[in-house]
Amino acid sequence: MKSTSQLSLALVFALGLAACQQADQSAAPAADAASPKAPEAPSAPATAPATPAAAADAGSKPSFDCAAAKGDVEKLVCGDPALAALDRRLAEVHARAKAAPGADQARLAAEERGWIKGRDECVKSVERSRCVSEAYMTRTAQLQLDSGEVEVPEAMSYDCDDNSKRFTVVYYNDLDPKTAVVTWGDDQAFAFPMMAASGARYGREGMEIWEHQGELSVDFYGNRFNCRLAGTTAP
Repeated sequence: MKSTSQLSLALVFALGLAACQQADQSAAPAADAASPKAPEAPSAPATAPATPAAAADAGSKPSFDCAAAKGDVEKLVCGDPALAALDRRLAEVHARAKAAPGADQARLAAEERGWIKGRDECVKSVERSRCVSEAYMTRTAQLQLDSGEVEVPEAMSYDCDDNSKRFTVVYYNDLDPKTAVVTWGDDQAFAFPMMAASGARYGREGMEIWEHQGELSVDFYGNRFNCRLAGTTAP
């Protein structure tokens, strides 16, 4: 399967940093494979089963040695089980990418160094935990898309209040984490499921899309507008 084409890894870093002094990354999705996949409403988190203390302790640690943690961000990950789980998930996906036939080891290593530098910039964020979480989810999603193993849905095009720029969303419902790649003109960001009373809501710090009753509300880094799926009309 053909993987997504790549934009600069610094693109979503710049967008997020402008919104809340955080750093992330992004890449452009291909839009030529399957039929559009509609957004899925986030499900309520499942209750974790009881586990022995030793197993629970092991499951709460990140992939790196916390005794050798460098900087405030790594220390934050060590003290937060949810962030530690995201770190383990990224380590798993990264290891699979490195082991893939024909993997460009030099490129992966360079991207990893750049990602770590960007993640550590989250120390400047007001919402530090959220910034780190989104950095992990973005990199994990990016690696899965770059692998070429993920089916690429067709981009969903929208008619918006201001159609001076094309607005599209690709909903990767089969990714872990689920991801929406939102593109407005030349700008792009990865968004992740958020809880909503109704409809489907995706976002990250500084941007949000919320589909409700056929209308998509958009806040793209301070640019607010409403959209409908192209070819549809208001009831």
